[in-house]
Amino acid sequence: MTEPRLRVGVLFGGESPEHEVSLQSAKNVIEAIDRDRYEVVLIGIDRRGRWHLADESRFLRNASDPRRIRLPASTTGLAVAVGRNAEIAPLGGGDPLPPLDVIFPVLHGPLGEDGAVQGLLRLAHLPFVGPGVLGSSVCMDKDVAKRLLRDAAIPVAPFITVLARGEAPPWDDAVEALGAPVFVKPANMGSSVGVSRADTNSEYERALDEAFSFDTKVLLERTIRGREIEISVLGNETPEASIPGEIAPRHGFYSYEAKYLDEGGADLLIPADLDPATTARARDLAIRAFRALCCEGMSRVDLFLTTEACGDLETGELIVNEINTIPGFTRISMYPKLWAASGVPYPELIDRLIRLAIERAEREDRLASAIDLET
Repeated sequence: MTEPRLRVGVLFGGESPEHEVSLQSAKNVIEAIDRDRYEVVLIGIDRRGRWHLADESRFLRNASDPRRIRLPASTTGLAVAVGRNAEIAPLGGGDPLPPLDVIFPVLHGPLGEDGAVQGLLRLAHLPFVGPGVLGSSVCMDKDVAKRLLRDAAIPVAPFITVLARGEAPPWDDAVEALGAPVFVKPANMGSSVGVSRADTNSEYERALDEAFSFDTKVLLERTIRGREIEISVLGNETPEASIPGEIAPRHGFYSYEAKYLDEGGADLLIPADLDPATTARARDLAIRAFRALCCEGMSRVDLFLTTEACGDLETGELIVNEINTIPGFTRISMYPKLWAASGVPYPELIDRLIRLAIERAEREDRLASAIDLET
């Protein structure tokens, strides 16, 4: 007999500045998922945080234009009732949706990738793709993530954490500690939103204003002169690393524009031109970082391979830049591209991610049942 199709809720949109990136990612996931195995339910989150049941035939406006892509207006608002018999039902009454087997969050940035949605889904006892609450939270906060990596003896770029605009060190002090130029970035944002490179005092002041417009905590980082290497990681207890890829930006650094709006903004080199020993070191470091930050399911690990000595960094060192727990799934995103080049095509990748989510939920339920029996 044919197995019944699993019902997968694809959750996309959200309140963060990365809303449009999420819409692009969701479009690709929905197009790639195997409809013989999965029934897809589309749940869009608008910019005000309201959940809506989306009609697949018209769930996006201007879907082919990343600059103008939008969620259409919807009259079918949804509410989530948490608990072991969780329900997602229309606001104002009506029959709840048929039970979902798993949620695939395709959300980026705050209130989507930072543990908030993951906590809601955990309370609702709904299996979900990607890291859990803890892994999502610590990876989203670049300050916390770097401190945990450093404690695990995983190399990171030197940085200064600034907790308020008025506490930012003067330009000369920042340069003395980190060298110039200095990268200035919000601690809790992704896709290079709010990130600036400062070469002068005036640029530094503007960069601080920009970063603090997105977050209450900002990082100042040393510029690492090197190659940008990315590795996709997949798995729960026994994660696997893809082949490495390389980002070669054409406009100074890999900005939001280059990542999602300008297909000519960077060259994506897959596989990266690395010798076997460096490839092995990079893949091992990616898995170590994935585990150190309590990740599960999926993450993309971004590294630097230094091309010149800087401070206490020697040429040829690998440095962890950051980990993205819900990496982009757009047409030009590295996470699915790296797995495709590693022998895992897009539909199979989605299938494996869904299976990992269900396996983790079953493991958590077994542990919860054991605790119940003991008490």
